[in-house]
Amino acid sequence: MGRSVIIDGSIIYTNYSQIVGQKKFEQLLKEFVDILKDRGSPLLNALSAFKVNSDYDIHRFAEYLHLLTMRNIKEITNIIYYVNPKDLERFVEAFYTFWRSKHRFMVRQEKYVEDHNRRASIEYTMTMVGDQFKAVIKNLYREVMMNVSNTFPTVMRQLPSGAQVMFLVEEPNGEKYQEHPWMMKIPTVWGAIFDPPAIFYTRSNKRKGVLPVIDETILDKITLDPSEWYRFTILVGDLLFYNFVHAEYLAHGAGLANLFELATPKDLKHREPDGMLIFGLPTNRIPNYSDKWRNGVIFKDRKLYVGVIPALDENDYFGYMKKTTLTIHNLIKIDHGRLPIHGSMARITLKSGKSVVAMFVGDSGAGKSETLDALNRLEEISQIDTIIDDMGSLSIKDGHVVALGTETGAFVRLDDLPPGFAYSTMDRSIFMNPDQVNARVIVPFNNYGEVITPTHIDFFLYANNYTEVTKDEERIIFFDNIEDALKVFSEGKRMSKGTTSETGLTTSYFANPFGAVQRQKEHHRIAEQFMKKMFETGVKVGEIRTMLGVEGYEKEGTMLAAKALLKVIEQS
Repeated sequence: MGRSVIIDGSIIYTNYSQIVGQKKFEQLLKEFVDILKDRGSPLLNALSAFKVNSDYDIHRFAEYLHLLTMRNIKEITNIIYYVNPKDLERFVEAFYTFWRSKHRFMVRQEKYVEDHNRRASIEYTMTMVGDQFKAVIKNLYREVMMNVSNTFPTVMRQLPSGAQVMFLVEEPNGEKYQEHPWMMKIPTVWGAIFDPPAIFYTRSNKRKGVLPVIDETILDKITLDPSEWYRFTILVGDLLFYNFVHAEYLAHGAGLANLFELATPKDLKHREPDGMLIFGLPTNRIPNYSDKWRNGVIFKDRKLYVGVIPALDENDYFGYMKKTTLTIHNLIKIDHGRLPIHGSMARITLKSGKSVVAMFVGDSGAGKSETLDALNRLEEISQIDTIIDDMGSLSIKDGHVVALGTETGAFVRLDDLPPGFAYSTMDRSIFMNPDQVNARVIVPFNNYGEVITPTHIDFFLYANNYTEVTKDEERIIFFDNIEDALKVFSEGKRMSKGTTSETGLTTSYFANPFGAVQRQKEHHRIAEQFMKKMFETGVKVGEIRTMLGVEGYEKEGTMLAAKALLKVIEQS
């Protein structure tokens, strides 16, 4: 059946027959029974009466469960089969847990409308359908358990059991870009509704490798089945992307909706895509597939960059979705003479009224987000507005260096943040593998308009997580010349924090393996131009020592760096 379950959002769910009578219910039941058979589980004792030769009659068992929504097990036993109530109770409880372990999505076909009131009505209807489905599922479970155990619980738990995310989709119509017929049949997501907490467990929890970029056509050589694929049209900074996601990986599609601004069908009528990504394509369907591409590849298909992430368990991690998208964004920016930046940026306002914009450059785990979080906990801070969380680009406007962001959300590593952070964002977030190392949460933090507004920067700092310092004056240093600055930024040193497959002290050109390293020559020329402009216009270029990778300073280091930065801001 697969990990993702797609629920029909066109049905208003009001009775148990709509659930138990579905073919999908029997498929789910069969999948669960097959797993139990492989394990030799004693839970199968509950199905002894339905055993036929060496297998089980799933259809009859589903009908039996349906009867249990209306009659007590003692009444049914006298008429049909004898099933041990205790065994059945344990089976139903385990089956309910199995259902809740699935990635559950509701999809409803609705034509996008521009009128806000009508669109609000559509979304309200979708929410109502989702709530109805959730109520029927929970009541079905309770009714069966009550009729099996002949008791009613004194404590009821409203366990999440409905659709985790609901998508509003429509087929493409009247779009400006129509070069590939198969693309015009893929359902396009234009709206999403989350039922928090949305928690997904994926098969991988790390990203590895650098995406190769090759000049080769791909879009003419493939087709995607509209019954298995969905298209997420997203705005990555000021660029438009088409991200195609296989149903099995819809959790990562949901992540896109929480991380980027969704483009509307109206946008597609006037714009062509700047980039594309296909997530979850089997290797045997990737033309001229090479094992070098196993963690992803980017094709330069004439004027378009097209990323492809193969359908392999090791790629089942949102980092591949996000970073491939951002790599394509960065390649486009380099082609346009802009400087892509792997880092974060925030407007820091003190209670004194002073306000500055600081940009931190660094690879994953360097302490960028953690330092901002520590800074936000200082009494002297009035407000911190995050404009860029992970990736942005520099441009020149009116003779000054300005920055633009890409995401409206953040893909945050929970391990290095205060424990309460996870709970404070639970109602808006998508949690990925929360019980594992490198646990992540995708949480929105800003609106699209502010993210893409060109913003002047005051501080341009490399986030150094590996140098241990004891003196406060050494926590932030500023460069006197372009050459020294370029050397540190180009080396891109950091101590690995377990966010990728790397270990120990590593280097990555400009702390940016997402486009910069693939176009290093062009990138370096652009970096020199922008660094020169920053020195000319008074931007303070330096290095901040977060010590996030220094043993014993994982928590304290970013707070010490934040206090040092506060002092520098006050004195500037």
